[in-house]
Amino acid sequence: MPNAIFFYRISRFFYDKKIPFIPKIFQLIIFLLYNSKVPPTAKIGKGSFLVVKGVGVVIIDRAVIGERCRIGIGSKIVGQGPYSNVPQIGNEVFIGPGAVIMGPVKIGDKAIIGANAVVNKSVPDGAIVAGIPAKIIGHIDELEYDILVNEKGDDRWAKELVDTRNK
Repeated sequence: MPNAIFFYRISRFFYDKKIPFIPKIFQLIIFLLYNSKVPPTAKIGKGSFLVVKGVGVVIIDRAVIGERCRIGIGSKIVGQGPYSNVPQIGNEVFIGPGAVIMGPVKIGDKAIIGANAVVNKSVPDGAIVAGIPAKIIGHIDELEYDILVNEKGDDRWAKELVDTRNK
């Protein structure tokens, strides 16, 4: 089964051609197959991807998502009353599973939004944010790897946790 972004692209094509009924059919398909809302009125850049086929993702109308972004399962990109502006997300942004980006915020290029973070303020380029509400916890320059590179075939196990309790 294709990713929800596949159906979004078809829907967006017909929306741009001002054919009103067909995009609604594709929105229904996205909702029925993936329990997601990815409207044709949102602008999603080339190479952007919905992880795990886009299950549970909600994107508000008119949201702008840049190129080569990764949007995690169950993420929400939504508005916030009384504001009319909706989130704008830069290029190469990683949005962790369950993250909520709400209101008139701008997410800078190459930012990383942690899993289950609630972002209600704008995020600068290259920042790593996490928490409720989200706070800056680092910068991508501090990482030892590129989070957008999907290395396949790595069969190593994660490092074991170290017990830091006082003994």
